[in-house]
Amino acid sequence: MSHLSVSRAFKWSCLLLMLPFLRISVSAQTAGSGPDILKHVDPFIGTAGHGHVFLGANVPYGAVQLGPSNIMQTWDKFNGWDWCSGYNYISKEILGFTHTHLSGTGIGDLNDILVLPANGKAMLRPAKFNNMNSGYGSGFSHEKEKCSPGFYSVHLDKYNVDVRLTTSARVGFHEYHFGKTDNAHLLVDLSFGMGWDAATNTYFRQLDDSTFLGYRFSSGWAKDQRVFFAMRLSTGVKRMELYEDTLKLEGNEAQNKRLKALLYLDLSKDAIVKIKVGLSPVSPENALANIEVEIPHWDFDKALSAAEEKWNGELSKIVIDADEKVKKIFYTSLYHTLFFPSVFNDVTREYRGTDKKVYTDPGFHNHTIYSLWDTYRGLHPLMTIIHPEKVNDQIRSFLEIYKQQGKLPVWHLQGNETNTMVGYPAVPIIVDAYLKGYRNYDIKLAYEAVRHSAMQQSDGIQYLQKMQFIPADSVVESVAKAQEYAISDWCIAQMAKDMGKMDDHKYFSERSKLYNQYFDRSTGHMRGRLSVDQWRTPFNPFNAAHRQNDYCEGNGWQYTWLVPHDVPGLISLFGGDKLFLNKLDSLFTVPAAGLNADASPDISGMIGQYAHGNEPNHHIPYLYNYAGQPWKGADRIRQVMDTFYTDRPDGICGNEDAGEMSAWYVLSAIGFYPVNPANGQYVFGSPIIKEATINVGQNRRFNIRVLNQGRKNNYIQKILLNGRPYTKSYILHRDIVSGGDMTIEMGAHPSKTFGLNVSDRPR
Repeated sequence: MSHLSVSRAFKWSCLLLMLPFLRISVSAQTAGSGPDILKHVDPFIGTAGHGHVFLGANVPYGAVQLGPSNIMQTWDKFNGWDWCSGYNYISKEILGFTHTHLSGTGIGDLNDILVLPANGKAMLRPAKFNNMNSGYGSGFSHEKEKCSPGFYSVHLDKYNVDVRLTTSARVGFHEYHFGKTDNAHLLVDLSFGMGWDAATNTYFRQLDDSTFLGYRFSSGWAKDQRVFFAMRLSTGVKRMELYEDTLKLEGNEAQNKRLKALLYLDLSKDAIVKIKVGLSPVSPENALANIEVEIPHWDFDKALSAAEEKWNGELSKIVIDADEKVKKIFYTSLYHTLFFPSVFNDVTREYRGTDKKVYTDPGFHNHTIYSLWDTYRGLHPLMTIIHPEKVNDQIRSFLEIYKQQGKLPVWHLQGNETNTMVGYPAVPIIVDAYLKGYRNYDIKLAYEAVRHSAMQQSDGIQYLQKMQFIPADSVVESVAKAQEYAISDWCIAQMAKDMGKMDDHKYFSERSKLYNQYFDRSTGHMRGRLSVDQWRTPFNPFNAAHRQNDYCEGNGWQYTWLVPHDVPGLISLFGGDKLFLNKLDSLFTVPAAGLNADASPDISGMIGQYAHGNEPNHHIPYLYNYAGQPWKGADRIRQVMDTFYTDRPDGICGNEDAGEMSAWYVLSAIGFYPVNPANGQYVFGSPIIKEATINVGQNRRFNIRVLNQGRKNNYIQKILLNGRPYTKSYILHRDIVSGGDMTIEMGAHPSKTFGLNVSDRPR
């Protein structure tokens, strides 16, 4: 039975009639470019070690991430964990090229719609590790592999095929140069998946000799992922064979769980074959329309130029002057912040919701891949500075998810809620946007949604509603959850206050202080409390059992500082600035060892017990400003930038986490970071650029000039803001986005005045 129903065929024809108008819209969105920033980006940074970074071709916020998929090497220490993106630099083989990838996450999924150009004997199962003759796939060398923003190329040794890849937002463009044409064919493996992912239903249909439609449904981290596709070749195929795993099927259409297709080509020597693969969350017809709108031609270089123009436009929103190594790390980091959240609709703006219903044009671009526990801390505040045109779409995406699944997103993946990590991390993002004046959405619904998050009856939230601590013997990760809840409750209180909801303001302000229920003065640490109102014993602040103890991917040393919404309150728990500073100093100087064998691998990038490889630590070096010693934070911030961000493939010390690790570097390199993710304050650290021009939208620029920049000049001496002395050790969001000029003078010794006065400290 055909899956192109009459109604869908009619809808497809209507879409095609709209193409001229849709093309005008797309062209208008991509017009304009900036300076040649791309030469400073090295996409291989973060592809080795625990970076888990995607390598391949994409465009900013694109639905397609087209790149190689390796063999997941399960013999390694972390049982394949370092292949969560589908690629790791240490691999020497490529199984094929897939159209969706995660980047920097701690769980593997996606790698949908595998395509492999091949010749010789057709193979239907992937090769095994260290035995490429056992199945499909090829060895390759890094010497014949290149990647830059919007572009990937490699030579497949086994098949003597040169591959070039580029993309638009919703279309992957392949170009294959066949140096060997013996039994040349394309393998399309819809059963292929990596990590947690496995196909549940697949479909493939030949529409004509060069056009194919289908879908791949799967379950993994995303329990009900649905991706529809259309594939168009530049040359017709001489025949097609369909298989259920290795069982050959009859006909030009099939549906089963493990579907594969062989498309045989009639090629002369040195032939070039081009393929366009459109993706859609809605239907194969929409995927075909996406191709016709976004890449209606067969000019690979033209498509590549369009992708590069998009990257140049986004990356040039911050133009810096710095030494070449800093530029490379900085622009690669900025590049990483632009992968996600990815667009999750078609050129018509239709999308499939969390409830699996198809929604017509909602008036905004829907997005997915929200690693919110990570990105609420730095990436989304960065977005409010350099991507103001996208912020309202993010909030509207959140609110649609709320309506469809009954709660705000936690970790949203391809229209699925994974419920990964702790807290209700969409709340700080919504409140931060609201307080910064982003309000092109249903504000009443937004408040309803954030308040609903805090009134759920699960994961210990029910105890907070009674103003009680969360018992560690009833709720796992009780301390981490309580601290994350407190941050979000503070945010809700601020939104309530601004909206005149004073009873809610009082209630959530009180709840935001409940973090103090876990502070043990005798040890100077946050620790778990039992239902009988006793501390959990024995207590070892070094101890960290992955997702099994009172913390989430951390230990008592690290979670003691997770109070970014009320640092003065945390200081008072210690007994004042001096005792607070003594303990904070100790965090960086106690032994880095002491973690038990089942500690989370996310605890990485260690300075003492400070773990930069995990996001709940990211604000900690900036806490020195709150106690009047910003120079100590400056030293640690420089140490982190110099040690844990390098220009090598293993140049990121922990999971990239959908851009958050890189967002920390981008913000810190230009001189500040949002300790509190929603109060509009950015705390000064130690800039490593000489100059920066930040495009903050509406034809405004914020210019930063750093005097006496140098490797040993870590310390801010004084600041001029728009020509006037500025003594505070933080800057406000409104001062940045209003545009203007800031001059920062650095020195080799701590200033005797900057940031010392209580009135000049962040709060």
